[in-house]
Amino acid sequence: MASNTTMHGRSQCRNCGFEAPGGDDEWRRIVVPKLGRMTQCPNCESTDVITSR
Repeated sequence: MASNTTMHGRSQCRNCGFEAPGGDDEWRRIVVPKLGRMTQCPNCESTDVITSR
């Protein structure tokens, strides 16, 4: 049986250390003019987020 589940690496906020799966609903998504869509930390509102695979 095929699965539609996509595996994501862990994402971590470089500012406060918050960690959750990449693409998870815990992360906020914001649109920044001239930059486009970005991931935002729900704890400290930083957009300095890294994702490991």
